[in-house]
Amino acid sequence: MNNKLPLQTPNLTSQNIDKIAALFPNCITEMLDEEKSTPDHKVYKRGINFELLKQMLSPDVVDGDEAYEFTWVGKKASIVEANKPIRKTLRPCPAESKNWDDTENLYIEGDNLEVLKLLQESYLGKVKMIYIDPPYNTGNDFIYADDFMRSQDEENRQMGMYDEDKNRLFKNNDSNGRFHSDWCSMMYSRLMLARNLLTDDGVIFISIDDNEYATLKELCDSIWGESGFLATFVWKRRASSALDQSKCSTDHEYVLAYKMKNFKAFRGTDKDYKGYSNPDNDPRGPWTTGDLTVGMTADMRPNQFYDLVDPKTGIVYKPNYNRVWSYIPESMAELIADNRIVFPNNPTKRPMKKRFASELDSNTNPQSTWMDTIGMNTEATKQMYDLFGKSFFAYTKPESLIKTLVLQATEKDSIILDFFSGSATTAHAVMQLNAEDGGHRKFIMVQLPEPCDEKSEAYKAGYKTICDIGKERIRRAGDKLYETLKTGGNDFQHIAKNINTAPRKTFASDDGQTSFEVPIIPARWGKADETAENQKLADSLDIGFRVFKLDDTNMKDVYYSAEEYSQTNLEDLESNIKEDRTDLDLLFGCLLDWGLPLSMPYRSEKIGNCTVHTYAPGDAALNVPDALIACFDSNVPENVIKEIAKRKPRRAVFRDSSFASSPEKINVFEIFKLYAQDTDVKVI
Repeated sequence: MNNKLPLQTPNLTSQNIDKIAALFPNCITEMLDEEKSTPDHKVYKRGINFELLKQMLSPDVVDGDEAYEFTWVGKKASIVEANKPIRKTLRPCPAESKNWDDTENLYIEGDNLEVLKLLQESYLGKVKMIYIDPPYNTGNDFIYADDFMRSQDEENRQMGMYDEDKNRLFKNNDSNGRFHSDWCSMMYSRLMLARNLLTDDGVIFISIDDNEYATLKELCDSIWGESGFLATFVWKRRASSALDQSKCSTDHEYVLAYKMKNFKAFRGTDKDYKGYSNPDNDPRGPWTTGDLTVGMTADMRPNQFYDLVDPKTGIVYKPNYNRVWSYIPESMAELIADNRIVFPNNPTKRPMKKRFASELDSNTNPQSTWMDTIGMNTEATKQMYDLFGKSFFAYTKPESLIKTLVLQATEKDSIILDFFSGSATTAHAVMQLNAEDGGHRKFIMVQLPEPCDEKSEAYKAGYKTICDIGKERIRRAGDKLYETLKTGGNDFQHIAKNINTAPRKTFASDDGQTSFEVPIIPARWGKADETAENQKLADSLDIGFRVFKLDDTNMKDVYYSAEEYSQTNLEDLESNIKEDRTDLDLLFGCLLDWGLPLSMPYRSEKIGNCTVHTYAPGDAALNVPDALIACFDSNVPENVIKEIAKRKPRRAVFRDSSFASSPEKINVFEIFKLYAQDTDVKVI
């Protein structure tokens, strides 16, 4: 039995080979492991005979250059990169967090490729919606340089892939010969991993412009399949024209939407019931009228081309040759008898069919384009000014865009992920929507801590990285929502309807050439009778977030060849955990390996002289066990082990150094066999 936690991300390639081996064992072969082999010692690893696998999967093998596929230089390497395990962890940072103990929201600093790998176990199939606004590959924005890039450092520097300090972030200039390939490789590996996190009815939204729209769609088609394509939404990002020699000002962007197999439908837009009434007191309730004809000719539908007679007045309504009645005479007679046909007094006008509000399939209409209903980039600028008095980003997405997406594709308790979080608009939108409808949606933000330019307004204001701005925005936006609710002025729908009547304040844009107005919402603008309800909502609103930072594994590298062992090495073997790691580091590191979410409550207590951590405490009355109990102290006595075992947690974890000898470690497992046979016990 292996009682050690792996403390690295799963090897997805190995797992996939296992699955193929179970189905097609004859397709498994051996191949030389070039990394582990030496001139004197050959090491072999499992591989797949893909030609044979093709034969197993299809009688008609698609081969050669005539196969239809989307590819680029580096595609195979990007797939390998996505599946490659890493020895990384996420270190908790309570001091930089807000409401650490109570929040279910996450803010993660680090390379999103590595973060996505770390989240594979804990959030596999749990994320209902992903929204990302990745670099558009304009030649001026930054992208990530991953390990699948060319191996020679000098060549990489010459191509602009690494700077002299081997920074992983670089400008992908359009002069680069692999301009599109680099972007494809960067996006492909991340989208592969992101797909794994979506629920079986989940959806991903990706903002993009004309520069890489076609490429992105090909990428997504290859990952989700063409059947996974849901829609391409268009939204207008600016009102003013941009100078362009072509006289064609590009004032729009796209949002690509892809779905998982069980995704049902968007919510749509709320139907307008203003046209519904009940002038004849129909017991079925309010109704409006609808067309009673269909776009077919009399030659095409001769049985629907007839005179329609009002049985009460005898008025005859002649049919239209090019647009016949929607029903045959027998069906029409049934509708008339059921009081579903409205006859006008004038025979030149057309009879109509009653359409009852109570019989509608949905209270929403399908969503189409967002040219007018979604705010533009100026809205985003105003929102940043409202929070900071400055706008630190040039192309931040408006909150209304993200709110619309969240509202269309999620339930009130869904998890929303953004792994290019930037200014944290997605987090702001989630909290805002929860404040409006009382939802409990949770967000996960992931952002590389890109340094701010020292000449930028953000840096001058004290924000050294993009993450610093994002975290502060969430704090300020959350506080503002809380105060608005607490003071009884939350009626957000009321505010939305009456926003034009609010007093306004004028701000100058960063360029100093234009200005704009920001509505100033009165603190107590709302309905007085809703004050108590709003205050209750304020107390339940999750405006916090747990901060985690990507770092190297908590474990020392204690693997040495025989000739490399020294006294220092032997001392390291006493504890394979790095000296700067806390109990909290170890606890959350274990959660990643065990596949537990990072947002659940936990408590710490003393049992004897030992500190014991209980993650996701259970409920004895409901027979729900604790999710995990951990003790990382040295020399844990038997009475503490027994106390933990008697609580019968689902999982228990200790340090190797918690036990003075191997017999003591064996005794631990015997104790759990006696008191808690179902507990999964591991050591690190």
